[in-house]
Amino acid sequence: MSRPPNRGPSRSGPPNRGSGPSRGGPPRRPGGAPPPRYVPPPRPPEPEETGKQKEEAIELEGTIAAVLAGTMFRVKLRNGHEVLAHISGKMRKKFIRLVIGDAVKIEMSPYDMDKARIVYRIG
Repeated sequence: MSRPPNRGPSRSGPPNRGSGPSRGGPPRRPGGAPPPRYVPPPRPPEPEETGKQKEEAIELEGTIAAVLAGTMFRVKLRNGHEVLAHISGKMRKKFIRLVIGDAVKIEMSPYDMDKARIVYRIG
């Protein structure tokens, strides 16, 4: 009588549950339920709008005094101050060109009075 070919250990016996080495994966909970998922704690309520939340930009008018590298400009304001300004994104998108002598409207942050953003070309 011939023997069947050797195909490794027999798998016809009862499954190995609870004893022996683990086969990977998360451990089973009693009753076969999956482990609970992490739920973050609830967020605190948003503060109500009382007063100014964000400082408003200061709008001024000036004249282009110098064209610098990297779409930067030196703008002379009407009060005599000079600030470093760059073109706003909408002006870049519309390909608005600026040259020395153009009157422009700028926005400045109240935190840094040496830098500005050019938002409009007047002439």
